Amino acid sequence: MTMHITQDSVYAALRQVEDPELFINIVDLGLIYETNLAENGGKWDVSIKMTMTSPGCPAGPELVANAKEAIRDLGEQVGDVKVEVVLNPPWTPDRMTDEARDELGIF
Repeated sequence: MTMHITQDSVYAALRQVEDPELFINIVDLGLIYETNLAENGGKWDVSIKMTMTSPGCPAGPELVANAKEAIRDLGEQVGDVKVEVVLNPPWTPDRMTDEARDELGIF
């Protein structure tokens, strides 16, 4: 079954990627800054701008790899997947969803 790639399906896939230290998904942590879709020869190229909770985050390479894998798992209609790590603007806990803050006890 072929699924149409949308912003919603990209975010749903990224919600499957958990930070290995905090056990909260990268969307609810506020690590995803931007996603873009571009049709290319009948497939959808996906580009993502994401950040880390700190510049030296030891889980960074794992999170990037897992984000790419989650998008590729959307199916054969996915073309190129690019994840760019950006550090500006810097991440702050204000970017987290209320649910993520509650889970971590941040009020």
